Amino acid sequence: METHILLKNLIGVTLDSIERNKLSIQRLLEASQASLKDAQVKELSNEGRFDLAYKSITQASSAALQAHGYRVLTSKPGHHQTIIQSLVHTMGVDTSTLITLDQLRKQRNVIDYSGDIVSNAMLDEAIKQAQALLSRVNKWITVNGADFLV
Repeated sequence: METHILLKNLIGVTLDSIERNKLSIQRLLEASQASLKDAQVKELSNEGRFDLAYKSITQASSAALQAHGYRVLTSKPGHHQTIIQSLVHTMGVDTSTLITLDQLRKQRNVIDYSGDIVSNAMLDEAIKQAQALLSRVNKWITVNGADFLV
């Protein structure tokens, strides 16, 4: 399996090999769903909502990695980039989606470190991407790893 080899090559560099834990995966999926739900609370600022939508994306991505037996090394620089890029191998995300998710990652950094304002369009895109990714990860686990669900 080519995907497994590509991820395995990142062990110790940006990823760690772990035992799959259905409770941990389920918790990440539930956290992703909660973050997505909170991102849709219109009384919050666009910046806060964007951050929550992005958090949902990283939580769903972490669940996908863990379902494959890997975890991103958060102590290494670029762990958010790694977690987004791993989606090609864990969920078969296409290039266009990967580019969009990476743009959201970059925008999150700009917001966090420069105080940029989040437009309605950017927020809508973040929420849309979080919804699509969470749905995709849930479907994949249901089809390929139902034993991970509690």
